Amino acid sequence: MLTLTQDRHYFLRDGKPFFWLGDTAWLLFQKLTPDEALVYLDNRAAKGFTVVQATLVHTPDYRNRAGSPALLDDDFARPNPDTAPEAYWPMVRSLVDAAAARGIVMALLPSWGHFVSSGKLAGGAIDPYIDFLAQWFGDCENVIWLVGGDVRGSDAPEEFRHIGRRLREKCPRQLIGFHPFGRCSSSQWFQDADWLDFHLFQSGHRRYDQMKLNQWDDKVDAEAFVGEDNYRYVTHDRGLLPPRPVLDGEPSYEFILQGLHDPSQPYWQTRDVRRYAYWSLLAGAAGFTYGSNAIMQFWRGTEPGAFGVFETWQEALHNPGSMQMTHARRLMEDMDWQTGQPAQDLLVGNNGIRYEYNLALKTARGLCVYSYTGRPFGVDTRILGETAVWWMDPVSGGRSYAGKAPAAETMRFAPPDRRCDQNDWVLILKTGPSAAL
Repeated sequence: MLTLTQDRHYFLRDGKPFFWLGDTAWLLFQKLTPDEALVYLDNRAAKGFTVVQATLVHTPDYRNRAGSPALLDDDFARPNPDTAPEAYWPMVRSLVDAAAARGIVMALLPSWGHFVSSGKLAGGAIDPYIDFLAQWFGDCENVIWLVGGDVRGSDAPEEFRHIGRRLREKCPRQLIGFHPFGRCSSSQWFQDADWLDFHLFQSGHRRYDQMKLNQWDDKVDAEAFVGEDNYRYVTHDRGLLPPRPVLDGEPSYEFILQGLHDPSQPYWQTRDVRRYAYWSLLAGAAGFTYGSNAIMQFWRGTEPGAFGVFETWQEALHNPGSMQMTHARRLMEDMDWQTGQPAQDLLVGNNGIRYEYNLALKTARGLCVYSYTGRPFGVDTRILGETAVWWMDPVSGGRSYAGKAPAAETMRFAPPDRRCDQNDWVLILKTGPSAAL
């Protein structure tokens, strides 16, 4: 069962530090057979993923691969009561249990957000549907809930609050978050909500220069646009009261069109996934959610796809970004990240903007600095004392020892040169017994 740390900035599982390494698998219960779903879960578990985000009802007339509907007559007040193993809800429960056996927490959305904002899941349908979900999953120690689903909280604030309160009443031991619209955070609407346990933001899929695209997912004027600087959401939400864990629940997916809509635009690459991960983690996030264009829609290659998808979900299982997230998790756990605090003040001359901006996290075991461009930077090491210096390659996860660094007013560090266009590195300055080779 997940709970929060005493300072309420991080997660615990059974009283031990829990690193949220998530994956967006929105259509898992619709697109995959049970056997295929087990392949997916085994793949993610082997890579150290700890959370899978999936939607219980994502589209109208939502059915599993066996043809069993989630709802009767597309009515949320009438969930399918069939208890045959191949029926929709028994199938979902079996996969939730399979995830538990693999150490994976299921972050379940009762529905995608448009059902609430359109009024389909509203009024008298909410309570019977949430009560039904509580009967099926309220006893699962590996379930947490995500209200919303790519939607602004302001689109149906009372309905979302009602869903959150009902989940809290019926599932009091399970954590609850809100999955918001692109380039938004749950803090914008539900900072005062007593049912909300953590803040999720969606940094989204647009570049710095894609603020307005005249598309359905343009931002409203009242919402600030920070471009690709996802660490800004972490910094903002960590400073709010009451304190809550904060994390990026949907950054740019690996191999999705930049801006989503225009096929002439380039794709987000693996190096961009790494940047979003390290930028948010070293800003103090409680974890990170990876995403793959093909995986999130479980594209088979035989039906129309979305957002420029060009590979099947089976091929995308092995994309490098999903493997490299393992290295980020291991680094955070090795550095005891739950003792950490953002440490931008220790970076000297860190006045670069956008891609040249470096992020630093100081923990009980030392300091981590992420450089996306590989340009040299300075660190004030006086409060660290003597440290052991390591460079970590976030592509391979390999670490290379570089000697000792004294406590000095400023130490200059120049990342190794890979002689390629992917020269991001993590500097690790270890202190105390953990600094030993």
